[in-house]
Amino acid sequence: MAEHPAYPVGLRLTGRRVVVIGGGQVAQRRLPALIAAGADIILVSPSATPSVEAMADAGELTWEKRRYAEGDLAEAWYVLIATGDPEANTRASAEAERHRIWCVRSDNAEEATAWTPATGHSEGVTVAVLTANAQGRDPRHTAAIRDAVVEGLRDGTLVALHHRTRTPGVSLVGGGPGDPDLITVRGRRLLAEADVVIADRLGPRDLLAELPPHVEVIDAAKIPYGRFMAQEAINNALIEHAKQGKSVVRLKGGDPYVFGRGMEELHALAEAGIPCTVVPGISSSISVPSAAGIPVTHRGVAHEFTVVSGHVAPDDERSLVDWPALARLTGTLVILMGVDKIGRIAETLVANGKSPDTPVALVQEGTTAAQRRVDATLATVAETVRTQDVKPPAVIVIGEVVKVGPGANA
Repeated sequence: MAEHPAYPVGLRLTGRRVVVIGGGQVAQRRLPALIAAGADIILVSPSATPSVEAMADAGELTWEKRRYAEGDLAEAWYVLIATGDPEANTRASAEAERHRIWCVRSDNAEEATAWTPATGHSEGVTVAVLTANAQGRDPRHTAAIRDAVVEGLRDGTLVALHHRTRTPGVSLVGGGPGDPDLITVRGRRLLAEADVVIADRLGPRDLLAELPPHVEVIDAAKIPYGRFMAQEAINNALIEHAKQGKSVVRLKGGDPYVFGRGMEELHALAEAGIPCTVVPGISSSISVPSAAGIPVTHRGVAHEFTVVSGHVAPDDERSLVDWPALARLTGTLVILMGVDKIGRIAETLVANGKSPDTPVALVQEGTTAAQRRVDATLATVAETVRTQDVKPPAVIVIGEVVKVGPGANA
């Protein structure tokens, strides 16, 4: 006779007694979900892992420090048996059967009356995956299916199957340093749900090709400015589309608040009464050096790193950077948007005490297929940029960490 498949169901355990027998690794994995469900948890075990013990110390469960004894399942709604003692597991399972309590056994799925599915969560949806029968149970297979579904919900590839109540407004999304895989899960999901995407030149362009045909993609560099400054025109475009009830994503390279004018856009939206969500992104100031084999900090070499905008030269009256102070620092200096000003930056650092032999690395198009690294020193970097034809966007790293990684040029 063929075995019937398990019947899937969601248990509402808030305030209801759940008994967990055994305080090892299985309990450690299962207890957080039971705690989140609001269950009244009794743990019966002579010992527990440090993590389980911390849950007990925090008052998230009641721990009875002893072995299982007949009667421990009284008034329980659900029991998890997870000890290394087969005889105790069998006795506890028999008690659960007599009292018609749903029972999960970590050591013997065929003797259990309930199975724990592989679960995951995304935006208020719980995904639970069960195999059809005990003989075919493969935890790795069910976990892989769970992960694929949850990832699809998070990154938007299953958005057509996953209905959400859309909220008009604007999301300022940091797209990361360039590699489309380095955008956050939340950022990718919001892109998949957008009606309009206003993108920077330095945003991850490959992601735009994945958008559905109905999504309007606007290049921020090509917004007609008219009598407005460029940033004002972008602000107005965000407000205009949001007021039409659309879901708008402002896709930026790196992080919205690291030289990305994200706060200016947030202020403009707030003044217009437009709701705005900010999604942090991986900043190129850290990720691009990492991709090129350069740690911005390293034990015994650099205990700090400083990120500076190089779009204004040190001798420009608009500069807000204390370059003489930076020259005295012993850590790593990371310069963004400074390729065309690196000559004057290097001269200023050397004039204020930095050694001309200080290593410099320029990483062009970091994290993308076109990435390349060019090494120099403060004394040679200006000429190196010219002779090697280094073009923006490039991240410049100054300091001894440049020589640490295996990618350093001799």
